[in-house]
Amino acid sequence: MKRLKKSRQGLHPLMTYVLLILGAVVLSGFLKVLDTQATFYKINRVTFELLPETEIVKSLFNLSGLKYIFTNTVSNFANFTVLSNLIIILMGISIMDKSGFLQTAITLTTKKLKKKTVTFIFVLICILSSVFGDLSYLIFIPLGALLFYYGKRNPAIGIISSFAALSCGSGINIIFTSSDSGLLSYTKLAAQTINASYTDDSLAFIFIMIAAVFLVTYIITIVTENIIVRKLPKYEFTETELEEDIVTRGEQKGMVYACGSAVIYLIIFIYNIIPGLPLSGALLDNSQVAYIDKLFSVNSFFSNGFVFIITILFIILGLFYGIGVKSIKNHKDFCDDLGHSLDGIGNVLVMIFLASAFISIFKQTNIGNVIVAFVGDIIGNSGFVGLPLIILVFIGVVICTLFVPSPQLKWYMLSSTVVPVMMQAEMTPAFAQIVFRFAETSIINITPLLAYFIVYLAFLEKYNQSDKKIKLSESIKYQLPYTFIIGLTLLILLVIWYIIGMPLGVNSFPTM
Repeated sequence: MKRLKKSRQGLHPLMTYVLLILGAVVLSGFLKVLDTQATFYKINRVTFELLPETEIVKSLFNLSGLKYIFTNTVSNFANFTVLSNLIIILMGISIMDKSGFLQTAITLTTKKLKKKTVTFIFVLICILSSVFGDLSYLIFIPLGALLFYYGKRNPAIGIISSFAALSCGSGINIIFTSSDSGLLSYTKLAAQTINASYTDDSLAFIFIMIAAVFLVTYIITIVTENIIVRKLPKYEFTETELEEDIVTRGEQKGMVYACGSAVIYLIIFIYNIIPGLPLSGALLDNSQVAYIDKLFSVNSFFSNGFVFIITILFIILGLFYGIGVKSIKNHKDFCDDLGHSLDGIGNVLVMIFLASAFISIFKQTNIGNVIVAFVGDIIGNSGFVGLPLIILVFIGVVICTLFVPSPQLKWYMLSSTVVPVMMQAEMTPAFAQIVFRFAETSIINITPLLAYFIVYLAFLEKYNQSDKKIKLSESIKYQLPYTFIIGLTLLILLVIWYIIGMPLGVNSFPTM
């Protein structure tokens, strides 16, 4: 009976990643034997000439592949930004939690709100936070767990809903993001192969994005409360944890200390990202033209130091709250609190190590790029127009995203085909980019090749009270309802917008 019980537990997530690594290596060898390759087109930025480039599968199922794995796995892990950023962010969250700041703040802001209202507001904040890039995953997944934990609900609800919102919201935002700016440059270049005078700006998508943001927020809230909550096991709280939280005068004093110090810090910080004022703009890359690029370019002090900037904010909130309520009495308390969230992180580190190995090995095989090039070729030769073309592009991007989560790389390879094909079908380049963004945003939450998927899985395991480990397949199953409903809804939204011909944004429409 014991053996039977163990067999039902399924594969440990660590073993699943090991098998994924082995599968990627073997598959690369098999596809190399078949000489698997596909061609896409690059665009010459001067002449706008289409230049064919062939993507070929690289086999790791040989001696050179084995050498690559053994010589690069450790360095890939050390350079895996998820690891370093997670540890830094957790220090800030740790002191906010241990000092009592988070519990008091959550109690004050959510005590009189309905559960669905809390979920809706939290999901909306997660979606809008995509303006800060991938760092949002490291902030809101752990904070989501604590939000629901201090709300006397299963922390897994916060982890699952935050990951769905962050990933499915990565391609939709009311604010024009740095990622959108990069994609728009590829869109313009591809459009200029057909119309040399084509141009678009950051407001070209604003109307449909506003609709998508609130629609997706509502869907994630409904799916979370009506499907996910019922799937999750009951979370066991102690009697002490279930006691009603009452904010004392001392805790209110601590909140005043924390918020006052944070406001001063933020004023100094915000002043340094405003260009044109005396001694301001120190955190910007002033070599860029667009403000969003000044903030998030590779050379921007703001972009490169954002993890540390946010961590310092969290530390200030936790430290001054702790001083106010006297939960931090000396430097020893402060130092101990910094490491609170890092206790028992060993299993998380192992999971991140294997995830980083799998992602780097799969990228090295080039299988993902071949799939993207192959899909682009199908779209280019389909001969479809109108609604069939929209659906084909949507499905094609969905398939590509499972193997290449990076929007920049996918659109670099697809835009030279998708944009001209849609323009020839009387659809605008802006609409082509919207179809691309909506398609990838609906599926990206279920691919383990997304670097931050492992953070989601690790926190599910951290708050798991069962003797059984959270399997990789189980973590994906939690995300599937979001994927299906959001994907179908966004596709319907695109079709309606196209048929009616409503403006996508300022001076921007679906059709030419």
